[in-house]
Amino acid sequence: MTGVQTCALPILQSSFSKDKTPLWLNANKHGLSSLDEFNGYVRGAVIRPLSTDSARRWAIGYGVDVAVPVHYTSNVVVQQAFAEARWLHGVLSVGDSVVYAGEWRMGKRWGKGIGSDSTGRRIVGTWRADTLVSGTWRDSTGTYTGTLNRDGIADGHGTFVNRQELYQGEWADGKRSGFGVAINAGKHLQLGEWKNNRFLGERLNYTADRIYGIDISRFQHDVGRRRYPIHWNQVRISHLGTISKKTVTGAVNYPVSFCYIKSTEGRTIRNRYFRADYTAARRQGIPVGAYHFFSTKTSGAIQANYFLRNTIFKKGDMPPVLDLEPTHQQIKKMGGPGAMFAAVRTWMRMVERHTGTRPVLYISQMFVNRYLPMAPDLKANYNIWIARYGEYKPDVHLVYWQLCPDGRVRGITPKVDINVFNGYRSEFEDFLRKNCIP
Repeated sequence: MTGVQTCALPILQSSFSKDKTPLWLNANKHGLSSLDEFNGYVRGAVIRPLSTDSARRWAIGYGVDVAVPVHYTSNVVVQQAFAEARWLHGVLSVGDSVVYAGEWRMGKRWGKGIGSDSTGRRIVGTWRADTLVSGTWRDSTGTYTGTLNRDGIADGHGTFVNRQELYQGEWADGKRSGFGVAINAGKHLQLGEWKNNRFLGERLNYTADRIYGIDISRFQHDVGRRRYPIHWNQVRISHLGTISKKTVTGAVNYPVSFCYIKSTEGRTIRNRYFRADYTAARRQGIPVGAYHFFSTKTSGAIQANYFLRNTIFKKGDMPPVLDLEPTHQQIKKMGGPGAMFAAVRTWMRMVERHTGTRPVLYISQMFVNRYLPMAPDLKANYNIWIARYGEYKPDVHLVYWQLCPDGRVRGITPKVDINVFNGYRSEFEDFLRKNCIP
């Protein structure tokens, strides 16, 4: 070989260190020393890459590139040299795709690493004995952090978040299953049990710490031809009914923290026991409220006036309630959901103006599912009292939940509707301060 020779030599080692070896000895970065008129060289290299020890807990890599020149001022030129080591770290590849890059132990993926699942989704996680156990993955749907199965699927406990919602709780085979809490961009909270990505509701554990109340009418006095008094100085909840499954901790012996009494129905029906029960309950220090049973045969204005004329309202009383329980046939007969909600809005506005506080709307779970979406203003602007006798608290923003129609109360002979406030003592006291009649 003759003439002037310079070289730009390649990097000898490409490894997990992203083409930058940790140790470089570059003896001649810009060429092979000084040249004589006639010259040449013989060049050779020895390389041991890290991949040689891919199955070991450790790995050693090294390389040297040497040139022996003729008619150069240098006798031996070390072009490049490197040395590197790895402990508990390596790269597993299939073709050109990195399946795993991270820590190893006894020839198995074990520790922190970066890998991919069957869909190519990148996972930063923790492996144990070649099995992925936890980590974080991101894709177009959002970001998940938590426990994973060996296929990189959410399984166990973890958190999923995107721009629309956040969920933290239990997972099974990539689906929300078990206890969890979710909150969406509208700040709607769902806390309770999930199954196959469907929210079941809050599974209540009934204890003495919760706030219980009752609602009564003439049927707590009249059973057929028999008449029963209510011994208000004895009233105490002793049984939560048998119509639905319940989880109860401790003995059921709860005070009656609030009481609603039926006052009127439609435009002609009055509860003849209302005034006596109202007076006696207040005398015992029980917060009292009145409710009206809605009729589909009379306008909302007429019913509101009838309720206001025949009901007692005093400072500190619970907010009044409209009991709305129409059948599908009754709604259709009165002109459909639009006509029904127009009458309901009229009743609510008139009663609010008269009492100085916003009424509560009592409805069923069926009504929530089928009709309430047609009146988003009512759902947004009014507190809800819902009747649902299942094990889970309904997925609505509510203030009271009627949990059974067949409860038992000492001092009352017939069966009684038992209700639970959606909160505990501090929330209940705050509700009374803000919502009772001023």
